[in-house]
Amino acid sequence: MTVTLSATLAANEDIERRRRAGERVLHLAFGEAGLPVHPALRDKLAAASERNGYGPVAGASGLRAAAAGYWTRRGLATDPELVVSGPGSKSLLYGLLLAIGGDIVLPMPSWVSYAAQADLVGSRPILVPAPSGEGGVPDPELVTAQVVRARAQGRTVSSVLVTLPDNPTGRLASPETVARLVEVARELDLTIISDEIYRDLVHDPSLPYVSPADLAPERTIITTGLSKSLALGGWRIGVARLPENDQLLRRQLLAVASEIWSAPAAPVQEAATYAFNDPPELTERIARSRRLHGTVARAVHERFVEAGADVPMPQGGFYLYPDLGHLRLGGSAEITKLLLEEHGIGVLPGHAFGDDPSAARVRVAVSLLYGDTTEERLTALTSPDPLRLPWIADNLDFLSTGLRELSMRRHATAPKPRSALVPAPCGG
Repeated sequence: MTVTLSATLAANEDIERRRRAGERVLHLAFGEAGLPVHPALRDKLAAASERNGYGPVAGASGLRAAAAGYWTRRGLATDPELVVSGPGSKSLLYGLLLAIGGDIVLPMPSWVSYAAQADLVGSRPILVPAPSGEGGVPDPELVTAQVVRARAQGRTVSSVLVTLPDNPTGRLASPETVARLVEVARELDLTIISDEIYRDLVHDPSLPYVSPADLAPERTIITTGLSKSLALGGWRIGVARLPENDQLLRRQLLAVASEIWSAPAAPVQEAATYAFNDPPELTERIARSRRLHGTVARAVHERFVEAGADVPMPQGGFYLYPDLGHLRLGGSAEITKLLLEEHGIGVLPGHAFGDDPSAARVRVAVSLLYGDTTEERLTALTSPDPLRLPWIADNLDFLSTGLRELSMRRHATAPKPRSALVPAPCGG
């Protein structure tokens, strides 16, 4: 089996190399939250730094109780015994794929690691497009047809994965789509894995949010973490809420965890326990983060629209998924290369997310536009109008210039009208 570096991590390293070499590159390729750690979390981590024991495989009891409370406060009553923690939700997703077994249905496009992890465990992902204008949930009607076809070929299809809200599109699936997918999962006896790591970053808190676990708790697993809402990606901590009364899955996941990561780092678990209890200073930080992500994402959306791109309005997280097919400059790989090498704009190609390589769609992450220093990022976080800050305004101007130059390239390379190529007949 050939395993390659994650597309997001590879792009991040390439862009950082270019920056060290003196190139100006607008970093829109990496899904890092781009904000400083809250001081209260630093204090909790430091206070627990002497805790060097392994601890329970499922996670410390305090962390599991805090995570259970987190979900309960969001309308999903949770027993701490249903909670398993791990070193990031990414590790938990991998462990779940091993524990569940069989092939998995994924939305198309979807986060780069889903299909890669499926390949690693020997699962054959089935990629199904989301309904038009949505993202993160495969079209339920297409799921039925694809699963029935795969099973007729002798394949075991065991699960379906959704992301609410979505990476890469930044869209939130409608309650109706989620409800229909739950019906299909029941009909086909599929376990639902719901990646909800961006749940607290839905830009408009009044937007209807329905988790599959609200409708089918007996067959839904939720994963989440603190890397996005509280910018703790490097701390590596995540939690999973398992289906009710599924002790077999719990035993299997814990067996996998015991052989791969043993237990999450004890000091990080202590800080995460504090965070999942939703203290006021952290809920305020998340609210500010949500506002900043939404404000800048909408501003970037405007720049792509001005350039003629077809791009849905982002609804959560810090992502957009523009289609630059109108430029007719090639597929996602070609557009990505042009943007980076000739215009200093780093994005990820849509084909890295399972999309059609011939489509000129790219994933844009706005969260590294907030500043290069902790001081700049904190200023952006607290500013009543972050778009007026000089460094953010400069980044947006740089993006507009690059997109405008890319469009001019399209016009410069477009075939000339026949009247411009054939000499006009002489007049008499």
